[in-house]
Amino acid sequence: MKPILYALTTSIISASAYAAIPMPDYAVPSKGQQVILNIPQLRLFLFQDGKLIKTYPITVGKASTQTPLGEYKIGAKVANPTWSVPRSIQKEMAASGKAVQKSVPPGPKNPLGPVFVRLGEPRLGLGIHGTNVPSSVPGVRSHGCVRLQSPNALDFAATVQSGADAAVIYQQVSVNIDEQNDIWIAVYRDPYNKRNLNKKLLNQSISSWANQHQQQVDQKRLAAALIKPANTLICLTCSAGKTKVSGALSSLQWTSGKGELVELKHINTVNSQPKQEIAPESSNVEVDEDMDDTSKQDITPLNPAPTVPEKVHPAPEKNIPVNKIPASSDPGFDALL
Repeated sequence: MKPILYALTTSIISASAYAAIPMPDYAVPSKGQQVILNIPQLRLFLFQDGKLIKTYPITVGKASTQTPLGEYKIGAKVANPTWSVPRSIQKEMAASGKAVQKSVPPGPKNPLGPVFVRLGEPRLGLGIHGTNVPSSVPGVRSHGCVRLQSPNALDFAATVQSGADAAVIYQQVSVNIDEQNDIWIAVYRDPYNKRNLNKKLLNQSISSWANQHQQQVDQKRLAAALIKPANTLICLTCSAGKTKVSGALSSLQWTSGKGELVELKHINTVNSQPKQEIAPESSNVEVDEDMDDTSKQDITPLNPAPTVPEKVHPAPEKNIPVNKIPASSDPGFDALL
């Protein structure tokens, strides 16, 4: 096995690539790793001991082949996987007039890219992997697996542990608080047309926080953001001239209507490290995936976002243990520039 899964690819991360990325309403454990994939946001988060250490833009399943929501475990990792094409995909190839392939070896034509990380039980046929078409990330176009651009996939595989908890969630809104107690909101499109955004709980939590901290919510900004999702951080309580986050962002418990900061989950942990599952290099991986045409580089993503991983510093310790990252510029969030 080559050291592809062990050496952190820090050379691809700029030291100045810190960003104000809105985080979802999800309580992560105070010990161990937690992976969160938010479908509408098209973003993967990796937490270690309650702190965000990695975040990447992703491509998820299209509406007809959705990435299933739920809680999973990170499984085995495979470097340079051989893609065993499922019969269902072979039938699609035949129906579209393409040459039917039963397997695709490692290389530039392999849609799994240079590395595959199992998501959940093998019978589910899910994974987080690279791609041979970089322009397809971020987006909504896979058969259910989660794609990262290949440098990010290698970085993720080098950092995540087999056995780590993972959750696939569907939150169309992120509500975050900066260090001046101002409320920032980001609204995303509804790729699976679930139409399940609970505006009552959203308004209740925003109003609750504002009332507790003597803030005034700009209802026109909130209404405009909800009408036209733009994947952009918007301040609901700032003066008209303020466009940059103050300090670190903290996620708000808006899905429950509480309007309180998300706290860490304190759980009893066993004094043992998860066993790393490293499959032999070039192992066969059978998952549903698309054979994207590498000659097509004009794919328009659903929500444009940065394609390099944003390196983050651990948040400063406070009385309330919340998930935070420092603020800076991010080409995916124009309001901060």
